Amino acid sequence: MFDRIAPVYDGMNVLISGFQEPRWRRRVVAATGLRPGMAALDVATGTGRLAASLADRVGPFGRVVGLDVSAGMIERARAGATSVPWLEFVVGDALDLPFEDATFDAATIAFGMRNLPDYRRGFVEMTRVVRPGGRVVCLEIARPRSMVGRVGRIWFERAVPLLGRLAGQGEAYRYLVASVRAYPAPEVIAGHMAAAGLADVSWVPLTAGMVTLHVGTRPAD
Repeated sequence: MFDRIAPVYDGMNVLISGFQEPRWRRRVVAATGLRPGMAALDVATGTGRLAASLADRVGPFGRVVGLDVSAGMIERARAGATSVPWLEFVVGDALDLPFEDATFDAATIAFGMRNLPDYRRGFVEMTRVVRPGGRVVCLEIARPRSMVGRVGRIWFERAVPLLGRLAGQGEAYRYLVASVRAYPAPEVIAGHMAAAGLADVSWVPLTAGMVTLHVGTRPAD
């Protein structure tokens, strides 16, 4: 399914987010605490936009890897990153990351956690590959609790399937709505992060609660 929607993925994200996606991406990058020369992993990277933003942060003496299970997404990500040699993309499983322990200074996942069959295992793997003191950052669509957010949720649930049909990907974007409905509340996700071994877990709602940004730190050994 993700291979099929790869050509329309970025444009649909901009529309679905109400043109907020670039701002949310900046918040993720800031939350990592990355500095020039550091290393980062972006899980469920899609077409690689967040990974590219992380690469901008760490610079040419750093390293960023974007990983996704969809070969179609990775193909498009690689095509857009030919001029950034410190940014690489690999096809891989978020529940069995192909990296040694403590490889990265930060790990991120944006709009991908809800697609994993085991949230806790996803966080366990991200925690494992982050160095002690490094951060795990998760951005995901949420179920807003404010009145403004609920209005936005109604728009999301009605408009997204329509936009998907217009893009020729109706089934995929019906799945998107269903996956958001099934995604746990922020405090439940925070519990999964803590159970995965992360400390100082916190979260903040963005854009009237339409998305939630979670951050946790791997404790020092």
